[in-house]
Amino acid sequence: MYTQCPECLTVYTLDAETLGRGHGMATCGHCTALFDSLHTLTAQLPPEPFEHLPPHVAEARPPLLSVPVYRPHPAQTTLEFDPDERAARLPHRRAATHAAPQFARAARARRGRRWPWLAGSTLLALSLAAQLAWAEREPLAAQRELRPWLERACASLHCRLPPFHDVGQLSLVSRSIRPHPSVPGALIISATLRNDGDLAQGYPVVEITLSDLDENRVAMRRFRPREYIGDTRAIETGLAPGASATLVVEVQDPGKNAVAFEFRFL
Repeated sequence: MYTQCPECLTVYTLDAETLGRGHGMATCGHCTALFDSLHTLTAQLPPEPFEHLPPHVAEARPPLLSVPVYRPHPAQTTLEFDPDERAARLPHRRAATHAAPQFARAARARRGRRWPWLAGSTLLALSLAAQLAWAEREPLAAQRELRPWLERACASLHCRLPPFHDVGQLSLVSRSIRPHPSVPGALIISATLRNDGDLAQGYPVVEITLSDLDENRVAMRRFRPREYIGDTRAIETGLAPGASATLVVEVQDPGKNAVAFEFRFL
């Protein structure tokens, strides 16, 4: 099976044991990002060259498993006579006529022991639902319709949702590139990013590509939010609806062939 880091797009191979140890979560060995490996989990890679593995869309109801492979046999329960009934059955037959049948007493005993199983099953079901919600927290938090409900639930539980992420609502207002005034052989690239959506958004990964006159790539680099936004608090809060932010990065000058540059949000 294969999965892809959403930060640096590195594709990894993994097995069921690795998935189980992290409950679907994994850390990228290249950029150390923590991500949900189930989001792009696939048994086969698409034909090369490719850039993104297709993500899984969360369904409203979990899939139904209908092809069983193995089911253990239930343990056989042996019913025993209690001492009172044994005494009633042997010497005093008249007393036995007033005693409840063995199967009735066994049924009452089973009913009395049923509530721990029900309570345990309920706790396990709630635990499984919580684990599924945690494993799929990013796709769920990305659902615009569910976002207000999840924010209210997190406010009650004192938890924090992942930032909303929709790069289609982000626009590039301005951009510029110029030689570094104090570092030889370096460039300063600046741009203004605006959130055109109606929800606060997390800062995206910014990909900057430099190309020559024939549109051939000369250099490319991706910048995570902490590399172009210096305020950690601003990164945690995200970009408010209608707000703008200025990003500034310093890169090595790839040479005179780099005459055009392009921004892309991931």
